[in-house]
Amino acid sequence: MDERTDARTDGRVETEEERADRRWQELIQEIRVAQTGVQILLGFLLTVVFTPLFQDLQQTDKTIYIVTVVLGSLATGALIGPVSFHRIVSGRRIKPHAVVWASRLTFTGILLLLATLTSALFLILRVATHDPYVPWLVSGVLVWYLSCWFALPLWVRARYTSGADGG
Repeated sequence: MDERTDARTDGRVETEEERADRRWQELIQEIRVAQTGVQILLGFLLTVVFTPLFQDLQQTDKTIYIVTVVLGSLATGALIGPVSFHRIVSGRRIKPHAVVWASRLTFTGILLLLATLTSALFLILRVATHDPYVPWLVSGVLVWYLSCWFALPLWVRARYTSGADGG
């Protein structure tokens, strides 16, 4: 029996290994976008502590800064993790499993990036304005992120696919 008889609902005919290869390539493209953003953000964050004005920050702002840097570091680790994961398991004939785990790491990295961006925005606006509307503004941006990154894709998935499509 030919392995290529696994026709999916989208018309693709591919083996489990071909599907894993395709999904891996798609995942790597997604990681490149998120990874670049988080690395640039973390790079800027790491320099803040060396500026003269950092010492003048209130302790609360310094704490928010530390939390933001830790979140950015965790996001970087999660988004670089799939590359290391692939390198370590490459050639072991477990790519379908590797894709699942790399996807989980990537999703974790996206959640941590969301937290990093929200925390960084909160810190910057707090320091820049000292206005009481900052939490409301940051909450609005957070809702925007959640809408773009999660709500819209989930809505589209629910509207245009059946539950059986595993991609």
